[in-house]
Amino acid sequence: MAKTAKTQTKINSRDLADLVIKPIVTEKATLLLEQNKYVFNVADKATKPDIKAAIESLFNVSVIKVNTFHLPRKKKRVGRFIGYKPHYKRAIVTLAEGDSITLFPEV
Repeated sequence: MAKTAKTQTKINSRDLADLVIKPIVTEKATLLLEQNKYVFNVADKATKPDIKAAIESLFNVSVIKVNTFHLPRKKKRVGRFIGYKPHYKRAIVTLAEGDSITLFPEV
């Protein structure tokens, strides 16, 4: 017998909107739009269930799958000082058939 457990989020429902930082619009991300997949920068502490709950509450869509990965740190040089760019986690969110997110609203 398989147990069906609901995924519990550790984050308060009010703080879910703060997990999604911004959508990514690159050539690869726009090619993924054809497969109903959307790419977002998310907070480092965000887990897959948290990201799923945040996207579903923000955009009123149903999420099928969430894939996450960390981008490598990139060096940033200002004069003789070397630092690093801010580090973000990236999430690829697959939506259910028929759902979509409007990234470019009609003006």
